[in-house]
Amino acid sequence: MTLDNLLVMVTFTALVAGLVMAFYRLLIGPSLADRVVAMDLVSALTISIIALFAIVTDEAVLLDVVAVVALTSFLGTIAFAYYIEVRKT
Repeated sequence: MTLDNLLVMVTFTALVAGLVMAFYRLLIGPSLADRVVAMDLVSALTISIIALFAIVTDEAVLLDVVAVVALTSFLGTIAFAYYIEVRKT
């Protein structure tokens, strides 16, 4: 096993561990705002995992998937923020 492979495995493990913790916060979060932030973190970690996989496998097509997921996540976060703001008034 080379140093590159070890670093990729450690990075994947750290990203997946962060994803599990973010899902826990998403399910248990005491307020809607906590859940929105956790969902944003889940999407960011998912984007990171897909991007790292694209780099490791040298598949440029997956970077298009990353762009679509990032844009969808951004729009979802904006929609939830608008919903929270409207709900307060």
